[in-house]
Amino acid sequence: MDLAGVKSGFSIKKAHEAQSRLARQVIFEDKLPKNIRYVAGVDLAYVKGMSIGAVAVLAYDSLRLIESRTSFCKTQFPYVPTLLSFREIPPAVACTRKLKVQPDVFLVDGQGFAHPYRCGFASHFGLVINRPTIGVAKSRLFGEVKERGNNDNVAFLKNKDEIVGAVITTKRGCKPVYVSVGHMVSLNTAIKIVKHCTLNRRIPEPVLKAHETASTEKRKNQ
Repeated sequence: MDLAGVKSGFSIKKAHEAQSRLARQVIFEDKLPKNIRYVAGVDLAYVKGMSIGAVAVLAYDSLRLIESRTSFCKTQFPYVPTLLSFREIPPAVACTRKLKVQPDVFLVDGQGFAHPYRCGFASHFGLVINRPTIGVAKSRLFGEVKERGNNDNVAFLKNKDEIVGAVITTKRGCKPVYVSVGHMVSLNTAIKIVKHCTLNRRIPEPVLKAHETASTEKRKNQ
């Protein structure tokens, strides 16, 4: 595995142990207001050794864009499977700190609890900012589709007998998205929020807006 750019003494084993410790701090109960007002999407892009963090805040009821922010940081950590959060936390936190409107929940482009060490980017991010987060990934990293939910659009990801996430078909004829608890949200609520935030495309609107924001900044700096 190419670990060029990682500081001397870095240990993948210790990083995984840190993830396992963080995972024990994840809260699986809803710590959301009764009426959600604002929802945010978080995504990243990379260009010329720089990491671009992007956050987009939408009104929950209308899914209208309210605010978006970006941050630029030197990429300090290479791409290492299962350790993406160590690469993505700094720019994600930096752009979130610029927000004037504070979201009630964040939809993060990445894994949450559905991770081999139970602490993907969405969970790590939620623990750092101490806010409710949901992982919305485009591909499956961990778990197997074992059980159907209450309708044909939802299935559950399981590892042995443990439910680690959900598979939601948000648009007929398209690949599903993989949803898991980030922090301070139950899986059932995470599913409801993702479905509410999805209009006529595969990816929920907050994540799409964050992706568009990050992509625009990337094009400006290519």
